[in-house]
Amino acid sequence: MRGRVFKRSNTWTYVVDVGIRANGRRKQKSKGGFPTRRAAEEALRKVVSAVATGDYVDPTKLSFERYVLDHWLPALHATVRPLTWEAYERHCQKYLVPAFGGYPVGAVPVTAINTLYGRLLRPEPPRPALSASTVRRIHATLHKALADALRWQLITRNAAAFADPPRASRPEMSVWSAVQLQTFLAVTRDDRLSPLWQLIAFTGARRGEALGLRWSDLDLERGRATICQTILPIGHQPTVGEPKTARSRRSVALDRRTVEALYIHRRRQLEQRLLVGPDFHDQGLVFAHPDGRPLNPEYVSRRFQRLVRSSGLPPVRLHDLRHTHATLALAAGVPTRMLSDRLGHSAMAVTADIYQHAIPDLDAEFAERIASLVAAGTAVAADTAAAH
Repeated sequence: MRGRVFKRSNTWTYVVDVGIRANGRRKQKSKGGFPTRRAAEEALRKVVSAVATGDYVDPTKLSFERYVLDHWLPALHATVRPLTWEAYERHCQKYLVPAFGGYPVGAVPVTAINTLYGRLLRPEPPRPALSASTVRRIHATLHKALADALRWQLITRNAAAFADPPRASRPEMSVWSAVQLQTFLAVTRDDRLSPLWQLIAFTGARRGEALGLRWSDLDLERGRATICQTILPIGHQPTVGEPKTARSRRSVALDRRTVEALYIHRRRQLEQRLLVGPDFHDQGLVFAHPDGRPLNPEYVSRRFQRLVRSSGLPPVRLHDLRHTHATLALAAGVPTRMLSDRLGHSAMAVTADIYQHAIPDLDAEFAERIASLVAAGTAVAADTAAAH
């Protein structure tokens, strides 16, 4: 590692080799303005040491805007799920670039970050105030962008790590009781997507997972469904994608009623296919438009909301059918580990965390069951002793 200091006018400057360029020539960096030779030599030693340990960060004048739009977002395309990338891109374009675009990527002030968060939490017509959860997601995008810049040795610190995003509490979960679920399925029996509502409610499948099911993924004789693809609303268009996590690829059991509903649905779909004729888009999907095209997940959610409103039942989202399935399963005594596998969670701890509201009640119920068993055993023992 070569480096030297020299005097330039009334100050001292160092120049040091920091690597090799692609063409094989030395890559050098210099910095001047030191008042003494000793100060320049001390700074030089720090650079040499950082280069030797791999901790040297090449100073850059790259702006935050050019970094995220020209480097960061393109690099992420092949490493994250399409919906995740779409969220990152939206956060950058709508909020982060307008706020920090002109700053050097390594000089985004922490105070400016906190100011942005505070502003987003207040309404600025025509923009309504954002929720604390949304602002935290924007913060997560900024934090990852700067963390990657730090990992790529473009900056020396992640300013977002020192910011203060708002706290966000977990939204209250809305679920139906077994009677309410049965009522909904009864009043929507004639809806074209009735088998979809039933499948989600009785398997806990995510919306996109259910929409991505193909007939080849079903074994109706054995009563099983294999989840291996999903339908995502990318740019408001239905797009086939990978399941959320590795554990999301799974096989789930189907109950007898759902199997019967799918058999009926299959017959109706085949009849519809004959009516459409050669214009049918055969993608093998279980749930699709009459002409075979994939359903847009956003459209499916809106359709579900309309049916809920007309049913007179307590309002829930389509995703809450998954939560309803989970809470009913726990109430039925299904072990958390088995439920976690069925839902495709990345770990059992995720299931326990999401449905912790239901577990204390079940714990109390199980405690009473155990006590009742012991009490019954005590009574039998007493009767036996009395008989002798």
